[in-house]
Order: sequence, then structure tokens, then C-alpha cells
Amino acid sequence: MNERDTREPGVFGRMWRRFWRPSRSWGFGAILILGIAAGVVLWGGFNWAVELTNTETFCISCHEMRDNVYEEYTETVHYYNSSGVRAVCTDCHVPKDWIHKMVRKVQASNELYHKVIGSIDTREKFQAKRLELASHVWRTMKETNSRECRNCHDDVSMDFGAQESRSADRHEEGFDEGKTCIDCHRGIAHQLPDGANEAYEKIAAEIGPTKKDD
Repeated sequence: MNERDTREPGVFGRMWRRFWRPSRSWGFGAILILGIAAGVVLWGGFNWAVELTNTETFCISCHEMRDNVYEEYTETVHYYNSSGVRAVCTDCHVPKDWIHKMVRKVQASNELYHKVIGSIDTREKFQAKRLELASHVWRTMKETNSRECRNCHDDVSMDFGAQESRSADRHEEGFDEGKTCIDCHRGIAHQLPDGANEAYEKIAAEIGPTKKDD
């Protein structure tokens, strides 16, 4: 036996042997590979489920949404317009970046609870809670500087020079006053409930004007 065969293996050699050293029935390497494969499958399944809940079909799968706010939305410019571009529910109500999206999904679990107990399972119940529900959405949009609106209405699409003069003037005035999209466009996709203006004025006063980007 030569010197190479009797020499003690180095650090990497020992790590390699430990990696492939069998347990009672499986090698450590095989277990690791299977674990990675299982992780990939689980992560893929998780993302598939998340994206499934971001479809319009999923959003209107419950009659509470389908028979109320969705019916109103189909009559608005976000549903049908000359450009042929439709903004679906999640474009306005679910953040695009992963962290804020996951936060929103966790918050949405509360909606499942209210689905089970039937908080708004009739038109009458829905209308009775409509101002409260709308206020939650308005507050979020105000606090985030209408983040989801800006996913589509970015600096390019908000080119004042390409807008009608009246619209451009109003937008410039609004931005100079620290306003954000939801301050003026609350009824763009859904009907405003009774007491909407008063409720929103209270929200806006609590949060204050939107800070301009540096």
C-alpha cells in the first residue's frame, strides 16, 4: 500500500466522506438531495397557490364580492376602456412586492373568518358594513401613497404634457398640496357609500398630507 493510500484525508476529504456516509438506511447526501427537491416542490406549490389567489376568478368565487362590488366594477373604466387594458381586483388591492404581498395575504385570512360566520353574506349586511370596509381600504391607500395605483399610473403614464390641460392642472395642484390618488379618485371603481366624504376627511386628517419623494 503506497503512502497516498495510508495518508489521513484532509478537511474536505472528511467532509465528503461524512456527506455520503450512510445512516441506517439512507446516505446523508441522498437525504439532503431529497430535502432540497422537496423544498423546491413545496416552494413552487406555495407560489402557485399565492398566484392562484391573485386571479379575478378567485376574487369573485364568493358571491359576496361577485354580487356586490364586482358588478359595479364592470361598469367602470378600470374594467372596460379604449386602451383594452383591464385592471383586475388584485392590481388595486394586493401589493406587487413580495414582502407587502405576504403581509396582505396574512391580513386577508381575517376575511376567511368573516366568510365562515357570514358577516356580509346578504346584500343588506354588505351595505350595512360597506362604509367600514371601504374605510379600511382608503386608509391603507392613503398610508402607502396609493402604492397600488402607481403600479400602473407611474411617472411615464402621468405625463402632464400628454394630458388634457384641465386634468394636468388638477393633478399638478393636487401633488403640490400633498395629495395622493385616493384623495380624489375614491369612486373610480366602486360606488361610494353614504357618509364616504366625511369618513375619508377624518382619515386624511389623521394621516396628513403625502410626503413628496426626495
